Amino acid sequence: MQLPLDEKFRMGFMTGIGSRQDAREVAERAQELGYDSIFTGDHMVFTLPILDPLLQLAMLSCYAEDLQIGTAVYLLPLRHPVLAAKQVASLDRLCEGRLIFGVGVGGEFASDYEACSVPVGERGARLEAALPLLRSLLRGEPTRSDHAFFPFPETQLIPPAKQPGGPPIWCGGRSDRALERMGRLADGWVSYVVTPEQYAQGLSKIAAAAEAAGREVERFDTAHLLFARVADDYETAFESANAHLSQRYAMDFSRATRRYAAIGSPADVAERLHAYREAGLRHVILDCVAEADERPEQLQRFAEEVRPLL
Repeated sequence: MQLPLDEKFRMGFMTGIGSRQDAREVAERAQELGYDSIFTGDHMVFTLPILDPLLQLAMLSCYAEDLQIGTAVYLLPLRHPVLAAKQVASLDRLCEGRLIFGVGVGGEFASDYEACSVPVGERGARLEAALPLLRSLLRGEPTRSDHAFFPFPETQLIPPAKQPGGPPIWCGGRSDRALERMGRLADGWVSYVVTPEQYAQGLSKIAAAAEAAGREVERFDTAHLLFARVADDYETAFESANAHLSQRYAMDFSRATRRYAAIGSPADVAERLHAYREAGLRHVILDCVAEADERPEQLQRFAEEVRPLL
C-alpha cells in the first residue's frame, strides 16, 4: 500500500525558550517569517539547559496564534499515560487544537531513564503499551489498564482533547521495530538522523506494517527533525554546525554532521531538502545548529533564502 501523504510542504523549527520574553520574540518572529510550526524537545537531564516541553509549548501558544505547536519528541515511556494524557488534553484545549504530539523512546541518554527510575531496556515496551491507552484517554473514553507497567481503574478525562480523536500522535525512531509500531499505531513519523534514502525505506516499512495490520490510513504525516545551518558556502556552514553539535552531544560529531545535516549555501540546503521531499517528507522541522544569538538570523535566512527555492 501507499501511505496517503499531504501535498503541502510545511516548515517548522525547534526552539528552547527560557522566559516569557523568549516565547514572545520567538513566536512573533516565526509568524512574521511565515513558518508553519514550532516544536520543543524533551529531556529530564541533558548537557544543555532545557525546560519541560509541554510548559514551553503552553507559553508559546499564547503568542503563536497562527502556528501549530508540537513535541519532537516527548519521552512517553518516562510518564504514566493518565498523567501524560491529562497534560496533553489540557494543552490541546488551551492552544485551540493546534497541538501535534510527537513521542519517542530516546535512549541515547540513559540518564533520563536513570533519573526517573525507569529501566532503559523497557522503553520500547512501555511506549507500545502506553499509546493505545493514551489515545483512548485523549478521546474522553472510559479507559482502564491491567498492564504491569501502569495498572489503573476505569478513568475518564473531562474534558477530552480539543481535536476530535485527540491531537495527531507522531512517533520517532528508525529501527525496524519502531517503524513497524508506527505502521500499527501512529498518525505520523518524525524521524531523526536518517538520510533521504533511509527516509524513503522507512516509509515503505511503515506502509507494509500498516497493511499487514489491516489498518486503513486516511492520512499519514511525514516529518523530519533536520540539523541545518545556512552560510555563504559549505565549509563555513560545516565548521559552525559541527562545533555546535559536538559540544551539544559531548562527542566528535563531524561524521554525522556531514552525513545527516542540511548545511551550506541556500542552494546547498534547498538541494538537500528536495531530496527529503522526493523521499516523502512533508513537514521539515529545522534544528538550527547555532548559538542562541545566531538563531534569529538563521531562521530569517531559511525563510527568505532557502524556502523560495523549494
